[in-house]
Amino acid sequence: MMIYQDFAGVYDELMDNTPYALWADRLELLIRKYGVSRPERDAEEVLDAERNLVVDLGCGTGTLTELMYLKGYDMIGVDASESMLNIAMEKKEKSGSEILYLQQDMRELELYGTVGTIFSVCDSLNYILDEDELLEVFSLVNNYLFPGGIFIFDFNTDHKYRDIIGETTIAENREDCSFIWENFYDPEEEINEYDLTVFVRAEGDTFRRFTETHFQRGYTVEQMLALVGRAGMSVVEVLDADTGEAVTDRSQRVYVIAKEKEKDRSF
Repeated sequence: MMIYQDFAGVYDELMDNTPYALWADRLELLIRKYGVSRPERDAEEVLDAERNLVVDLGCGTGTLTELMYLKGYDMIGVDASESMLNIAMEKKEKSGSEILYLQQDMRELELYGTVGTIFSVCDSLNYILDEDELLEVFSLVNNYLFPGGIFIFDFNTDHKYRDIIGETTIAENREDCSFIWENFYDPEEEINEYDLTVFVRAEGDTFRRFTETHFQRGYTVEQMLALVGRAGMSVVEVLDADTGEAVTDRSQRVYVIAKEKEKDRSF
């Protein structure tokens, strides 16, 4: 079943508590601390056009992409869902931004050249269920990173699926849109299935019902760091995404900052 089709239309409404502004501020700090991309332009530097490009991998409806554009970065948004990208394009038209959106599966990422920064947040990488396919994603990211560029990504840990949300049902009732989110965790495959049922007001007191099934895999920090290394990048920092502090065995979402090293050179 294709995901993020009907769900795309209510995604922003159901994600209205997501701290996108906080995420954008954190990304900016990490780019300035470790990366080569910058919003300030030096027209005399020929390669600025590449080093200052920032890719939002798994951009969804483009909310975070737009926020990073407002911070001055030249943005590219990549997502596999046409429905999600259609909403992102509506936001682009409304804001007047110059974001480039590409409909691509991240396992087949194809950019026009190198970029200074690639980030992927909101557990997009958990949708890659096979380690070899995730390694391919990381290798493609490394291939398209400008020398010294960085890759910032988050992921939900196996602990979150196994001990926190696995086998739970989450429901929320709103005036115009309600949902039931049922989780089923397979400890052998380390995969969490969640069946999402959404009710959207059509007109008057009539609601339309639709369902989507999503699969996400929980990864350990050790698994992720090993894959980053095999892809040719070096890890520069690992953070608990919720606290901003060191990762513990109770961390549910983790940030990893990795640097391209095979083409590295001094700046």
